[in-house]
Amino acid sequence: MAAAVRCRLFGLVDVGDAALWRRAPCSLHVGCRKKSTQYLNRPNLPKLAYKRTKGRNPGVLFLPGFASTMKADKALALEEFCKSLGHSFVRFDYTGCGESGGNFSECTIGQWKKDVLSLLDELTEGPQILVGSSLGGWLMLLAAIARPERVVALVGIATGADYLVTAFRQLPLETKKEIEEKDEWYLPNKQKEAGFYKIPYSFIKEAENHCVLHSTIPITCPVRLIHGMEDEHIPWQISLKVAENLLGSDVDLILRKQGQHRMAEKDDVKLIVYTIDDLIDKLSTLA
Repeated sequence: MAAAVRCRLFGLVDVGDAALWRRAPCSLHVGCRKKSTQYLNRPNLPKLAYKRTKGRNPGVLFLPGFASTMKADKALALEEFCKSLGHSFVRFDYTGCGESGGNFSECTIGQWKKDVLSLLDELTEGPQILVGSSLGGWLMLLAAIARPERVVALVGIATGADYLVTAFRQLPLETKKEIEEKDEWYLPNKQKEAGFYKIPYSFIKEAENHCVLHSTIPITCPVRLIHGMEDEHIPWQISLKVAENLLGSDVDLILRKQGQHRMAEKDDVKLIVYTIDDLIDKLSTLA
């Protein structure tokens, strides 16, 4: 049985800039120095675009959300923070996204899981902290299950475990049949007015093979799940379900009362950075 979950509820969090950045010369403003994009070439697979900051371990690997890229504000802020601490950091684009190769419409959860594992295996060494945003939170769980010897902590931001599959199953029967026949699901993009994602039915069927919420999640490393209670895209209850299903006992669920899905406001980013900083201290003490 999974251990009890510690839950913290935050309104406006003031962690104190001086304390938060006690080891950091940079502020939350990003873009101190532009890094050139590099590419990971893989036999018979699309090349992956990435940017890497070398440093000591534990390193941090950032996993973007659905259809997002490594240029997200959270990724840039975490890069500057890790650079200021001297810890390694990697951000990247999934296959079919951003500057990486491949066709987005042909991608699957399994393909993107392979992308994460390729980055872990080829570009990082030693213990790593995975930070997953939205769909990246689902992928971080899959990667931690596949590489338990490498992944020493997880930070989920609006974790979207199983979300697309769950959302599809909640549709009316007639709608599901229509999507199956046309092999197209027009999922509203609540981040943009009048926008939508065109998702093949085959994507949903493949994603069912990677669902994690149906049973205990065999992850025992420290896990921190941060979720906004005003998230209109992925309900915060999904993070609660993840926390309940995790096998490990060192699990915190942190709820932002006024937090939105992107968790990109200044105080949101401060909380994310503070959480990672705390994990680095914790892991360094245990080493």
